[in-house]
Amino acid sequence: MKQPAQIKDNNPIKDNTGLKWVERISYLMDEKFRLPGTNFRFGLDPIFNLVPILGDISGFAISAALVVTMAKNGVTGKVLTLMILNIVLDSTLGAIPVLGQIFDFAYKSNTRNIRLLREHYVEGKHQGSGRGILAIILIIIAVFFFILMYLMWELLSWVF
Repeated sequence: MKQPAQIKDNNPIKDNTGLKWVERISYLMDEKFRLPGTNFRFGLDPIFNLVPILGDISGFAISAALVVTMAKNGVTGKVLTLMILNIVLDSTLGAIPVLGQIFDFAYKSNTRNIRLLREHYVEGKHQGSGRGILAIILIIIAVFFFILMYLMWELLSWVF
């Protein structure tokens, strides 16, 4: 059985109990089980999400608790922004009936967040603030909003 990848020995957080807890919970939520005969792994998160609303809320709450724990251990604003983006994307798209359940089995936000944490501490990546990422996200949301408004305008003018 595959165990969660351990943080490298030269990592200053390897002895941190809170981050070990985050790694174990992340593994449980995203990779605990393996589909027999394949290398495809999944955890409790997509199983929870089979229960409408309650499953989505519980998965988001657990992921948010993991991110808060990581934030308390001194990650940069950029890493924190990327982590929050991962769980928001997972929760938002995972809430779509049927397609969301398929998405939940494929997109493992907690595993992605652990990878970001390792890249930050071990490889020194993702330094700096997350303002650039937030600006890009806000621009994308604004463009999406204006496209949606334009399509609604066209639909209403076609109907009336």
